[in-house]
Amino acid sequence: MAAAGRISVLLRRCAAAGEIRPGGQVHARAVVGGWLPDATVETDLVLLYCRCGERDRARRVFDGMRAPSMHAYNLLLAASPPRTAMEIFARLLGAGLRADRYAVPAVLRACAELSDVVLGAALHGFAVRIGLMANVVVAGVLLDMYAKVGLLDDAVRVFDEMPERDAVVWNCMVNGFARAGRAVEAFGFFTRAQVKAVNMANDLRAVPSVLNICAKEGELMKGREIHGRMVRCLAFDSDVAVGNALIDMYAKCGRVNVSQKVFSGMQERNVVSWSTMIHCYGIHGKGEWALKVYREMLSQGVKPNWITFTSILSSCSHCGLVTEGRKIFESMTKVHSVHPAAEHYACMVDLLGRSGAIEAAVGLIRKMPMEPSSSVWGALLSACAMHNNVDVGEIAAYRLFELEEGNASNYVTLCSMYDAVGWSDGVAELRSRMRELGMVKTPGCSWVDVKGKLHAFYQGSIPRYMRRRILWVLDRLLEDMAYSDSENEHADLY
Repeated sequence: MAAAGRISVLLRRCAAAGEIRPGGQVHARAVVGGWLPDATVETDLVLLYCRCGERDRARRVFDGMRAPSMHAYNLLLAASPPRTAMEIFARLLGAGLRADRYAVPAVLRACAELSDVVLGAALHGFAVRIGLMANVVVAGVLLDMYAKVGLLDDAVRVFDEMPERDAVVWNCMVNGFARAGRAVEAFGFFTRAQVKAVNMANDLRAVPSVLNICAKEGELMKGREIHGRMVRCLAFDSDVAVGNALIDMYAKCGRVNVSQKVFSGMQERNVVSWSTMIHCYGIHGKGEWALKVYREMLSQGVKPNWITFTSILSSCSHCGLVTEGRKIFESMTKVHSVHPAAEHYACMVDLLGRSGAIEAAVGLIRKMPMEPSSSVWGALLSACAMHNNVDVGEIAAYRLFELEEGNASNYVTLCSMYDAVGWSDGVAELRSRMRELGMVKTPGCSWVDVKGKLHAFYQGSIPRYMRRRILWVLDRLLEDMAYSDSENEHADLY
C-alpha cells in the first residue's frame, strides 16, 4: 500500500473513533512526509476534523484544496452552521458540481433554520427535476423544512407523494402540526403513525409534542390514552422527555396527584423533571409541596438552573411565601452561581407586590442590572391594582404603554384603578385615548369540548336561563373537587 493510502486509512480510523489528537499527529506526518496536496488525504482530513467537531480546521483544509471533491463538499455541508452551509453550497454550484442526495438535505436543513423558504422551494423543484424525491431522506428533510417554517399544506403534499415513509417522516408531521397548535391534525397523524408506520410503537420522539398539545387543549382523555399506550409497549419508563411531558400534561389537566405518581415512578429524572414538578405544584397553589420537591432536589445533588428558579419563585409568589422566596432568590447567585434574569425579577416583584410590599418591589426594580422588561412592569402594575396604589401604578402603566403599545389590557388595568379610587376624570381620559388609538379590549373567553364540538363562552354571552344550570353544575363539581383534594391531602409526597 502506498504511503498516502496508509495515511488515509489512519485518518479514517481516527475519525471513526473520534480521536483528534492522534489524527492531528497523522496530519503532521502527512505534511512532513510531503504527501500533501493529495485529494484523498485532504478529503479524509476534512472527514476527521468534521467528525471531531473541529469545523475551523476542517474549513482550512477544505479551502486549501485545489479542486474539492463532491464528498468533501458534503462532509463540510453536513457539519457547518446554516449560514456557512449556504456559502459552501453557493461555492459548490459555482464550481460546476451538481448537488446530490447528500448535499440537498444539508442545505434544506439550513433553509429550515434560517426560514429561507425561497431557496427551500427552489431546492424542491431541483430535487424533482433530477429525481431525488424518491429518496426518503431527501423527501423527509424537505417535508421537515416546510413544517418548521409553517407551510404545513406543502408538507402534507410532500408527505402524500412519498413512495415510502419511515418513523422520522411521521414524527416530522406530528411535530409540525403540534408546533402550529393544530391539535386535530397532530392527533390524526399520531394515530395513523401508530397503525401504519414501522417501528413507531417504540419510537417516542413525537410523544412529548402530542402530550404538550393535550396539555394546552385540556385533552385529558387523549393524554391518558397515549399514556396507556406507552405503558402497554413498556416504552416510556426510561424516557425522561416522555415522563416530563406526562407530568406537565396531567397537572395542566387538573390531575396533579397523577403527575406526582408519574414523577415518583420515573427511573431517571433530570433537572427538567424536578422543575416541572415544582411548577405543577405552584400552579395548583401548593407552594409548600413545591418547596418540599425543591429541597428534595437539592438533597439529591441535582443542580437547579434558571428554569428551576423561575418555577419555585413563581410557586412562592402564588402562595404568598415571601420569606422563602426571598431566601431562594438570594441563594441563586451566592449558592448556585445562577445570575437572576428578568423573569426571576418579575417573579420577585410579583411576590413582594402581592404581599403589599410595593416599595420593596420598586426598590428591587431599581437595583436590577438590566433594563426592566414588560413582565417586570406588568407584575408591578398588577400588584398596584390589587392594593389600589395609584401613584406607583401610574409609573408602571406608562412604562408599559411604551413597551407594549398595542396592549389594551394595560390601559384597562389603570382605568380600573382610577375607577376604584373614584378618579372619574382619569377614567374618561384613558377611555378617550384608547378610542384614539383604536384599542378594543378582547373579552375574556372560556371554552369546553363536548363530544367533539367546541363551545365558547364570552362574558355576558350566556342567557339567563342557562346560567342557573351552569352554576348548579359548577357547584357539584366544586364539591367533588373539594372531596378529592381532602383525600389527596392525606397522601405523602413520596
